[in-house]
Amino acid sequence: MARGGGKAAIVLCMDVGFAMSNSAPGEESPFEQAKKMMTVFVQRQVFAESKDEVSVVLFGTDGTENTLASGDQYQNITVQRHLMLPDFDLLEDIQNTIQPGSEQADFLDALVVCMDLLQKETIGKKYEKRHIEVFTDLSSPFSEDQLEIIIANLKKTGISLQFFLPFPVDDEEGSGDTGDGRHSDMYRNSFPRKGLTEQQKEGICMVRKLMFALEEEGGLDEIYTFRESLERLSMFKKIERRPMPWPCQLTIGSNLSIRIVAYKSLMEEKLKKSWTLVDAKTLKKEDVQKETVYCLNDDDETEVPKDDLVQGFRYGSDIVPFSKVDEEQMKYKTEAKCFSVLGFSRSSQIQRHHYMGNQVLKVFAAKDDEAAAVALSALIHALDELDVVAIVRYAYDRRSNPQVGVAFPCIKDAYECLIYVQLPYMEDLRQYMFSSLKNNKKYTPTDDQLSAVDSLIDSMSLVYEDDDGETTEDIFKTSKIPNPQFQRLYQCLQHKAFHPDKPLPPIEQHLLEMLETPQEVRERCQAPLEKIKALFPLKDAGKKKEQKTAQDVFKDNNEDGPSSKKANAENEEGSFSIANLAEGNVTTVGSINPAENFCVLVRQKNANFKEVSQQLVNRIEQFLETKGLQYYMKSINCIRVFREEAIKLSEVQCFNDFLQALKEKVEDKTLADFWEILIQDGISLITKDEAEGSSVTSDEAKKFLAPKEKPAEAPSVAGEGGDVDDLLDMM
Repeated sequence: MARGGGKAAIVLCMDVGFAMSNSAPGEESPFEQAKKMMTVFVQRQVFAESKDEVSVVLFGTDGTENTLASGDQYQNITVQRHLMLPDFDLLEDIQNTIQPGSEQADFLDALVVCMDLLQKETIGKKYEKRHIEVFTDLSSPFSEDQLEIIIANLKKTGISLQFFLPFPVDDEEGSGDTGDGRHSDMYRNSFPRKGLTEQQKEGICMVRKLMFALEEEGGLDEIYTFRESLERLSMFKKIERRPMPWPCQLTIGSNLSIRIVAYKSLMEEKLKKSWTLVDAKTLKKEDVQKETVYCLNDDDETEVPKDDLVQGFRYGSDIVPFSKVDEEQMKYKTEAKCFSVLGFSRSSQIQRHHYMGNQVLKVFAAKDDEAAAVALSALIHALDELDVVAIVRYAYDRRSNPQVGVAFPCIKDAYECLIYVQLPYMEDLRQYMFSSLKNNKKYTPTDDQLSAVDSLIDSMSLVYEDDDGETTEDIFKTSKIPNPQFQRLYQCLQHKAFHPDKPLPPIEQHLLEMLETPQEVRERCQAPLEKIKALFPLKDAGKKKEQKTAQDVFKDNNEDGPSSKKANAENEEGSFSIANLAEGNVTTVGSINPAENFCVLVRQKNANFKEVSQQLVNRIEQFLETKGLQYYMKSINCIRVFREEAIKLSEVQCFNDFLQALKEKVEDKTLADFWEILIQDGISLITKDEAEGSSVTSDEAKKFLAPKEKPAEAPSVAGEGGDVDDLLDMM
């Protein structure tokens, strides 16, 4: 496809004539293959945020729409999209709008239309490259009357040309050059020459003649098959970054200063776009309003104005307030950006594992400054000859925290520079002490075991060396491997853009294989692995002893008393453990988690159930006074937990008295909606079938839930007005 570099103007010229839809049974038609190629190419441009502008020209269409059409000239050629940045609208056009035509058109005429479009629509704009890509099966008749004019204009305007065909273009006589081996035997055998029509053979000759005239010996290198191009385009292109210079002064002491400019040579790439919340129906960000409210952690959850908030820093058990003004004053301020040499050190003193940071800088002399170039070159060569490095204080600007780093000399045939890498401060280092394996005879390997591991390491070498021992090839080049996370994200985004209601596709196979061990290495290490398997046998160590938990260690040893029976019942039901009891120092029933607080308190040693339950009742009353569904549900949860604990701890009458008093109070305060929820949840008096201490029958419990119906035997306290406080005083 279009070659890398600066901003480019690209025309995708696609044949949609009726012959493009022909295919053998079970095979994809050239039309569908060409559409797939164009889709993948545009996807790469969109996700790479490329500045290249793309246009689409179709030939073989039923209609005609181009500025050169007149009479019978340049017919059935349509400019589908003019030159502009690629976007999802273009992808949708390729997917849905471009359909096979019922006509045929001269592909050389289509080339002329593309050239005309590029010349007219790039006037007044700056493009480093102008490029045409033609997708066709060469089945359409053509006229070579204007071939020489086309070749001359392509050369004059500097427009490059590429062809994409469903079959390879090789030399029947064996005299042609297929370039650098791009067209493998697989591609040739998939499309035998005898299957081509006479028109396609004539088209191949014309394409060869055209490309040789433009590129001479390398002409065939710009002719690709659909299949090999799809394989190359299966990876999404990385986002293009413009080199941003960082001008500064390299200083050594107070008297020597060199004008420099630095560029980021290596930096961890992160997604530029972040996730955002949108309305599920309209898919618009503006329809979602986000509001943050700060509240005190009290019973009323009092809202705090933003102006009354201040940042705090936890220092031990205390929180130290820190305002924005304090934070600004605390910041380390420098006079300006700097790149100052603090001193020099032998390169052997800088450990490789001390490199840190997320970037590497290449430092050059300032452009068009001869004195700076000479001075920096002298420094670089001196460092290289003496095998030393510069220790540098680096600050990006006056607002940045300073770094200490190392500057290495780098001398290449094409350029020379300093390479800066950040070094750690004391707090960045992690020191760990481990016992030595050498002094333990149990872990001392035998000579055979050492030899086997050596063989495994040699067999898994990712560097291919020839017989002379010279390195010739790096088998696993990480700098050529795209980030699988980005590739998968782009794949899923593209799928969701066109199929919003369908599940995400599986991970593509080439993504799974990217970080696998290379096939040749995998084959080479099989024998050493088998040897290691034999020399390091794995044995079953047997069943491990069950580890004792804190609950086992600290459980009550008095198993005869009633308290132990209660503890055993609790353990059987699995509702509580020591871990729950150790969850903070709970002293009262709070308003945040009242039910949990109640459970913890009633299980504490020497706990008074009536006192703790009164705290819970007070919370329930507060919630009911507030009135609101969320407070009703909180009250229901408290009542449910109260009932469960009353049954477990044989405090049945305490709960029943509370519930009868609550019913009368609910009727007095018109809380019918709350009582309705209680009825739906089936929370009633504890019956004698559930606990021995109760005298309530099942029928009485059912009648009790009926609204506005008085119990058969009202307690004496209820007759005195049903006041909850009086009831609790009696308790």
